[in-house]
Amino acid sequence: MVVTTTATTDKPKAPMPAGRVLILLDGSRLSLAALEAAGEIASARNADVLGIFVEETNLLRAAGYGFAREVGGSSGLARPLEAAALEARMQALAEQARRSLQQTMARRGLAQTLKLCRGRVAKEVLNLMQPEDLVVLGRVGWSGIPGTRLGSTARVLLRQAPGDVLLWAEPRPRRQNRVVVLLNHDQGANHRAVRVGAELARRSNQPLSVLIHTRPEDDQSVAEDILTYLQREGIAARVKRIPVASAGAAVRVLQEEGATQLVVSRTSNLFTDQGAEALLSELNLPITVTP
Repeated sequence: MVVTTTATTDKPKAPMPAGRVLILLDGSRLSLAALEAAGEIASARNADVLGIFVEETNLLRAAGYGFAREVGGSSGLARPLEAAALEARMQALAEQARRSLQQTMARRGLAQTLKLCRGRVAKEVLNLMQPEDLVVLGRVGWSGIPGTRLGSTARVLLRQAPGDVLLWAEPRPRRQNRVVVLLNHDQGANHRAVRVGAELARRSNQPLSVLIHTRPEDDQSVAEDILTYLQREGIAARVKRIPVASAGAAVRVLQEEGATQLVVSRTSNLFTDQGAEALLSELNLPITVTP
Protein backbone atom coordinates (compact mmCIF):
# COMPACT_ATOMS: atom_id res chain seq x y z
CA MET A 1 0.00 0.00 0.00
CA VAL A 2 1.22 3.52 -0.82
CA VAL A 3 0.08 6.74 0.82
CA THR A 4 1.37 10.12 -0.32
CA THR A 5 1.45 13.74 0.69
CA THR A 6 2.42 16.84 -1.26
CA ALA A 7 4.61 19.69 -0.10
CA THR A 8 3.19 22.95 1.19
CA THR A 9 5.01 26.26 1.44
CA ASP A 10 3.37 27.74 4.53
CA LYS A 11 4.55 25.18 7.04
CA PRO A 12 7.28 26.07 9.55
CA LYS A 13 10.57 24.31 9.15
CA ALA A 14 11.50 21.75 11.75
CA PRO A 15 14.28 22.87 14.10
CA MET A 16 17.65 21.57 13.05
CA PRO A 17 19.49 19.19 15.40
CA ALA A 18 21.57 21.05 18.00
CA GLY A 19 24.58 18.73 17.86
CA ARG A 20 27.93 19.23 16.19
CA VAL A 21 29.07 17.95 12.81
CA LEU A 22 32.15 15.77 13.22
CA ILE A 23 34.21 14.94 10.13
CA LEU A 24 36.80 12.17 10.12
CA LEU A 25 39.78 13.19 7.98
CA ASP A 26 42.44 10.76 6.78
CA GLY A 27 43.72 12.25 3.52
CA SER A 28 41.90 9.82 1.25
CA ARG A 29 40.01 11.09 -1.79
CA LEU A 30 36.72 9.92 -0.32
CA SER A 31 37.32 11.69 2.99
CA LEU A 32 37.86 14.97 1.12
CA ALA A 33 34.54 14.44 -0.66
CA ALA A 34 32.95 13.68 2.73
CA LEU A 35 34.42 16.95 4.02
CA GLU A 36 32.49 18.92 1.39
CA ALA A 37 29.30 17.10 2.38
CA ALA A 38 29.96 17.85 6.05
CA GLY A 39 30.42 21.52 5.18
CA GLU A 40 27.05 21.66 3.43
CA ILE A 41 25.32 20.01 6.39
CA ALA A 42 27.01 22.24 8.96
CA SER A 43 26.11 25.33 6.94
CA ALA A 44 22.45 24.29 6.76
CA ARG A 45 22.33 23.54 10.50
CA ASN A 46 24.59 26.41 11.55
CA ALA A 47 26.42 23.76 13.53
CA ASP A 48 29.84 23.68 15.13
CA VAL A 49 32.37 21.65 13.14
CA LEU A 50 34.98 19.35 14.65
CA GLY A 51 37.53 17.76 12.35
CA ILE A 52 39.17 14.57 13.64
CA PHE A 53 42.51 13.19 12.49
CA VAL A 54 43.78 10.03 14.16
CA GLU A 55 47.28 8.63 13.94
CA GLU A 56 46.51 4.92 13.86
CA THR A 57 48.62 3.23 16.55
CA ASN A 58 48.14 -0.23 15.06
CA LEU A 59 49.88 0.92 11.88
CA LEU A 60 52.64 2.66 13.80
CA ARG A 61 53.16 -0.46 15.91
CA ALA A 62 53.19 -2.71 12.84
CA ALA A 63 55.83 -0.52 11.20
CA GLY A 64 58.22 -1.53 13.97
CA TYR A 65 58.41 -5.08 12.64
CA GLY A 66 60.92 -5.77 9.88
CA PHE A 67 58.55 -8.09 8.04
CA ALA A 68 55.71 -5.54 7.85
CA ARG A 69 54.52 -4.65 4.35
CA GLU A 70 51.95 -2.26 2.89
CA VAL A 71 50.15 -2.64 -0.43
CA GLY A 72 49.89 0.35 -2.75
CA GLY A 73 46.28 1.37 -3.30
CA SER A 74 46.83 2.06 -7.01
CA SER A 75 49.83 -0.13 -7.88
CA GLY A 76 48.89 -3.18 -5.82
CA LEU A 77 52.60 -3.72 -5.10
CA ALA A 78 53.88 -4.71 -1.67
CA ARG A 79 56.62 -2.56 -0.13
CA PRO A 80 58.26 -2.36 3.30
CA LEU A 81 56.27 -0.51 5.95
CA GLU A 82 58.92 1.70 7.53
CA ALA A 83 58.26 3.55 10.79
CA ALA A 84 60.03 6.78 9.83
CA ALA A 85 58.26 6.99 6.48
CA LEU A 86 54.91 6.27 8.10
CA GLU A 87 55.43 8.96 10.76
CA ALA A 88 56.31 11.47 8.04
CA ARG A 89 53.23 10.48 6.05
CA MET A 90 51.00 10.86 9.10
CA GLN A 91 52.36 14.35 9.76
CA ALA A 92 51.84 15.36 6.14
CA LEU A 93 48.29 14.02 6.19
CA ALA A 94 47.53 15.86 9.43
CA GLU A 95 48.71 19.13 7.88
CA GLN A 96 46.65 18.44 4.76
CA ALA A 97 43.63 17.76 6.99
CA ARG A 98 44.14 21.07 8.80
CA ARG A 99 44.35 23.05 5.54
CA SER A 100 41.43 21.26 3.89
CA LEU A 101 39.18 21.70 6.92
CA GLN A 102 40.03 25.38 7.27
CA GLN A 103 39.52 26.14 3.58
CA THR A 104 36.29 24.18 3.26
CA MET A 105 34.65 25.80 6.26
CA ALA A 106 36.02 29.30 5.55
CA ARG A 107 34.21 29.28 2.19
CA ARG A 108 30.98 28.85 4.14
CA GLY A 109 31.80 31.27 6.93
CA LEU A 110 31.93 28.48 9.52
CA ALA A 111 34.21 28.16 12.51
CA GLN A 112 36.02 24.85 12.88
CA THR A 113 38.36 23.00 15.20
CA LEU A 114 40.73 20.15 14.36
CA LYS A 115 41.36 17.46 16.97
CA LEU A 116 44.58 15.47 16.51
CA CYS A 117 44.54 12.08 18.24
CA ARG A 118 46.71 9.00 18.44
CA GLY A 119 45.06 5.65 19.03
CA ARG A 120 42.51 3.41 17.36
CA VAL A 121 40.39 5.46 14.99
CA ALA A 122 36.93 4.18 15.93
CA LYS A 123 37.65 4.39 19.67
CA GLU A 124 38.89 7.98 19.42
CA VAL A 125 35.80 9.04 17.45
CA LEU A 126 33.47 7.33 19.93
CA ASN A 127 35.23 9.12 22.82
CA LEU A 128 34.58 12.50 21.18
CA MET A 129 31.01 11.92 20.01
CA GLN A 130 27.81 12.97 21.81
CA PRO A 131 24.27 11.61 21.17
CA GLU A 132 23.13 14.67 19.18
CA ASP A 133 26.26 14.79 17.01
CA LEU A 134 26.56 13.67 13.41
CA VAL A 135 29.83 12.08 12.30
CA VAL A 136 30.65 12.08 8.58
CA LEU A 137 33.26 9.79 7.03
CA GLY A 138 34.15 8.08 3.79
CA ARG A 139 33.39 4.40 3.56
CA VAL A 140 37.04 3.37 3.51
CA GLY A 141 40.18 5.42 4.18
CA TRP A 142 43.70 5.40 2.80
CA SER A 143 44.82 2.71 5.26
CA GLY A 144 41.96 0.38 4.30
CA ILE A 145 42.41 -2.83 2.35
CA PRO A 146 42.37 -2.17 -1.42
CA GLY A 147 39.10 -3.25 -2.95
CA THR A 148 37.08 -3.15 0.28
CA ARG A 149 33.77 -1.33 0.10
CA LEU A 150 33.32 -0.62 3.81
CA GLY A 151 36.21 0.17 6.15
CA SER A 152 36.72 -1.28 9.62
CA THR A 153 36.15 2.13 11.26
CA ALA A 154 32.85 2.53 9.42
CA ARG A 155 31.73 -0.92 10.60
CA VAL A 156 32.41 -0.10 14.25
CA LEU A 157 30.76 3.33 14.14
CA LEU A 158 27.67 1.94 12.42
CA ARG A 159 27.04 -0.36 15.36
CA GLN A 160 28.28 1.67 18.32
CA ALA A 161 28.04 5.43 17.66
CA PRO A 162 25.73 7.28 20.09
CA GLY A 163 24.66 9.71 17.35
CA ASP A 164 24.01 9.65 13.61
CA VAL A 165 26.66 8.33 11.21
CA LEU A 166 26.83 9.44 7.58
CA LEU A 167 28.86 7.07 5.41
CA TRP A 168 29.69 9.17 2.40
CA ALA A 169 29.84 7.78 -1.12
CA GLU A 170 29.74 9.70 -4.37
CA PRO A 171 26.34 8.74 -5.81
CA ARG A 172 25.97 8.07 -9.50
CA PRO A 173 23.46 10.20 -11.45
CA ARG A 174 20.05 8.51 -11.45
CA ARG A 175 16.87 8.94 -13.41
CA GLN A 176 14.98 9.43 -10.15
CA ASN A 177 16.27 11.24 -7.09
CA ARG A 178 14.65 10.43 -3.77
CA VAL A 179 15.70 10.35 -0.15
CA VAL A 180 14.59 6.97 1.22
CA VAL A 181 14.02 6.06 4.88
CA LEU A 182 13.82 2.34 5.65
CA LEU A 183 12.00 1.41 8.88
CA ASN A 184 10.82 -1.54 10.91
CA HIS A 185 7.11 -1.48 11.74
CA ASP A 186 7.72 -2.03 15.47
CA GLN A 187 10.86 0.03 15.74
CA GLY A 188 11.07 2.48 18.62
CA ALA A 189 13.79 4.48 16.82
CA ASN A 190 11.57 5.38 13.85
CA HIS A 191 11.05 9.02 14.81
CA ARG A 192 14.74 9.94 14.68
CA ALA A 193 15.23 8.27 11.29
CA VAL A 194 12.16 10.00 9.83
CA ARG A 195 13.31 13.36 11.20
CA VAL A 196 16.74 12.90 9.59
CA GLY A 197 15.13 11.87 6.30
CA ALA A 198 12.87 14.93 6.34
CA GLU A 199 15.87 17.21 6.92
CA LEU A 200 17.77 15.58 4.04
CA ALA A 201 14.80 15.89 1.69
CA ARG A 202 14.34 19.55 2.56
CA ARG A 203 18.03 20.39 2.25
CA SER A 204 18.51 18.57 -1.06
CA ASN A 205 15.12 19.63 -2.45
CA GLN A 206 14.25 16.00 -3.19
CA PRO A 207 11.06 14.03 -2.51
CA LEU A 208 11.01 11.53 0.33
CA SER A 209 10.03 7.87 0.40
CA VAL A 210 9.42 6.08 3.69
CA LEU A 211 9.46 2.29 3.41
CA ILE A 212 8.11 0.34 6.38
CA HIS A 213 8.73 -3.38 6.78
CA THR A 214 5.35 -4.82 7.79
CA ARG A 215 3.43 -8.06 8.10
CA PRO A 216 -0.23 -8.40 7.02
CA GLU A 217 -1.44 -8.34 10.62
CA ASP A 218 0.45 -5.16 11.57
CA ASP A 219 -1.42 -2.02 12.61
CA GLN A 220 -1.69 0.54 9.80
CA SER A 221 -1.52 3.51 12.18
CA VAL A 222 2.31 3.63 12.04
CA ALA A 223 2.24 4.65 8.37
CA GLU A 224 -0.59 7.10 9.00
CA ASP A 225 1.25 8.73 11.91
CA ILE A 226 4.40 9.17 9.82
CA LEU A 227 2.39 10.66 6.98
CA THR A 228 0.72 13.12 9.35
CA TYR A 229 4.11 14.21 10.67
CA LEU A 230 5.50 14.75 7.15
CA GLN A 231 2.41 16.73 6.14
CA ARG A 232 2.90 18.95 9.17
CA GLU A 233 6.52 19.54 8.14
CA GLY A 234 5.58 20.34 4.54
CA ILE A 235 7.58 17.46 3.03
CA ALA A 236 6.66 15.94 -0.34
CA ALA A 237 6.60 12.26 0.53
CA ARG A 238 5.12 8.87 0.02
CA VAL A 239 4.89 6.10 2.59
CA LYS A 240 4.94 2.46 1.53
CA ARG A 241 4.45 -0.71 3.50
CA ILE A 242 6.69 -3.44 2.15
CA PRO A 243 6.90 -7.11 3.21
CA VAL A 244 9.54 -8.17 5.71
CA ALA A 245 12.17 -9.80 3.52
CA SER A 246 15.90 -10.30 3.07
CA ALA A 247 18.43 -7.51 2.70
CA GLY A 248 18.67 -8.35 -0.99
CA ALA A 249 14.95 -7.78 -1.48
CA ALA A 250 15.13 -4.51 0.46
CA VAL A 251 17.99 -3.28 -1.72
CA ARG A 252 16.00 -4.05 -4.87
CA VAL A 253 13.13 -1.95 -3.52
CA LEU A 254 15.54 0.90 -2.79
CA GLN A 255 16.83 0.76 -6.34
CA GLU A 256 13.28 0.81 -7.70
CA GLU A 257 12.61 3.92 -5.60
CA GLY A 258 15.52 5.69 -7.28
CA ALA A 259 17.23 6.29 -3.95
CA THR A 260 20.12 8.76 -3.95
CA GLN A 261 20.40 8.84 -0.16
CA LEU A 262 19.35 6.25 2.41
CA VAL A 263 18.46 6.68 6.08
CA VAL A 264 18.19 3.55 8.22
CA SER A 265 18.23 2.86 11.94
CA ARG A 266 20.89 0.63 13.41
CA THR A 267 18.07 -1.45 14.92
CA SER A 268 16.58 -2.17 11.50
CA ASN A 269 16.25 -5.86 10.71
CA LEU A 270 18.29 -5.10 7.59
CA PHE A 271 21.40 -5.32 9.77
CA THR A 272 20.52 -8.79 11.00
CA ASP A 273 20.95 -10.19 7.50
CA GLN A 274 24.42 -11.66 6.99
CA GLY A 275 24.66 -10.15 3.51
CA ALA A 276 23.45 -6.68 4.46
CA GLU A 277 26.88 -5.02 4.58
CA ALA A 278 27.88 -6.17 1.10
CA LEU A 279 24.48 -5.23 -0.31
CA LEU A 280 24.58 -1.77 1.26
CA SER A 281 28.01 -1.28 -0.26
CA GLU A 282 26.69 -2.25 -3.66
CA LEU A 283 24.14 0.56 -3.47
CA ASN A 284 27.03 3.07 -3.62
CA LEU A 285 25.09 5.98 -2.17
CA PRO A 286 25.35 8.08 1.00
CA ILE A 287 23.87 6.21 3.97
CA THR A 288 22.90 7.81 7.27
CA VAL A 289 22.57 5.32 10.14
CA THR A 290 20.70 6.52 13.22
CA PRO A 291 20.91 4.92 16.69
